[in-house]
Amino acid sequence: MNLSYFIASRYFRSKAKKNFITVLSRISMVGVAVGTMALVVVLSVFNGLEDLIKGLYASFDADLKVMPYEGKSFEVDDAFLAEINKLEGIEILTEVIEDNALVKYGDHQVVATLKGVSGNFLAQDRFKDGYLNGELSLGEENRPQALIGRGLSYFLLLNLDNEFDLIQVFYPKDPKSGSIDPSSMYNREVIQPAGIFSVEKQIDDEFLIVPLDFASKLLEYGNRRTGLEIMVAEGYNVQTVKAELRSLLGEAFIVQDSDEQHASLLMTIRLEKLFVFLTLTFILAVASFNIFFSLSMLAIEKKKDIAVLIAMGGTKKLIRSIYLKEGAIIAFTGALVGLVLGFLICWTQDTYGLVSLGVSSSVIDAYPVKMQWTDFLYTSLSVVIITMIASYRPALIASRVNTTDHL
Repeated sequence: MNLSYFIASRYFRSKAKKNFITVLSRISMVGVAVGTMALVVVLSVFNGLEDLIKGLYASFDADLKVMPYEGKSFEVDDAFLAEINKLEGIEILTEVIEDNALVKYGDHQVVATLKGVSGNFLAQDRFKDGYLNGELSLGEENRPQALIGRGLSYFLLLNLDNEFDLIQVFYPKDPKSGSIDPSSMYNREVIQPAGIFSVEKQIDDEFLIVPLDFASKLLEYGNRRTGLEIMVAEGYNVQTVKAELRSLLGEAFIVQDSDEQHASLLMTIRLEKLFVFLTLTFILAVASFNIFFSLSMLAIEKKKDIAVLIAMGGTKKLIRSIYLKEGAIIAFTGALVGLVLGFLICWTQDTYGLVSLGVSSSVIDAYPVKMQWTDFLYTSLSVVIITMIASYRPALIASRVNTTDHL
């Protein structure tokens, strides 16, 4: 066994009942373990929240979305759509017309996002991870129906059981020159609500989903579309299909995957995770002062032992090594215990959902968690680096012991 490690481990395992330094070393180890456990648990919760948000949006968004690079809309025809459908890996291509419109129901009105979609929109397991009240239908050509977000339905006081009141949708248009008729300034269509959906608050508060023909007629879009939504066939890589689609469409179009469609939100979550990691790491660094003090006191207490070791031929490098390895033992033991405890807490939460969100209307009952090996790796590295920095100064002090003063 390495001599420096043997001596360091003996110091750490000392069973002296009234040795305050040994007690302080144990407290240091517990502090490292608690800090490591907290880092693992908090980072896993952020991973779970990120996955939850992705899952909720995935039930509303397509795998890929095509939009014009410039302007709000672009022309489509059968040949253009057929060329896209020929690409390997594309399962469903949905045409989309999306714009703001005034929505009125009874005496209540609000500006909402009108989303007109082609008939295959509902053939993609839409809203499978959300909530739906009513019928999941966009009606028929001569009797169109709409799906409305839950937040938007609250604003309008929508009643699905009332079959007589219809949703009125208004969209402004360029008035004819010299006309004084107010109705010439806007288009108006009526549609029956079929169901109320809930996916995510922002979507719930904004979206009214209608058939493509209804939106095209109201907005006077004709063959223009604001976007195309594409579902990738099972077994195909989304990024591969995305690259082929970009190559086909050229620079006139933007192709976004699901993460890019909500890049700002996901970036916010990741930044919050980073700042929480830095904050807890700083707290861990403060806790590591216990290691610094315990090793400093150990170096003072063991000056005579160090002097004897030097007299027997021990080098300053050996002395420094002893105290650095003492700090490493505290760090690795605490980190290992913390990682195991963090894993057990996350596994228990993921399996049994012990800690509830406390929100009766939420899509899940308990805090979501997802463990990633990179979080365990970065947490371990942070703990080891902080502990070794805290151990360096006491090791340096111990190596400077004057032999003649302590023998």
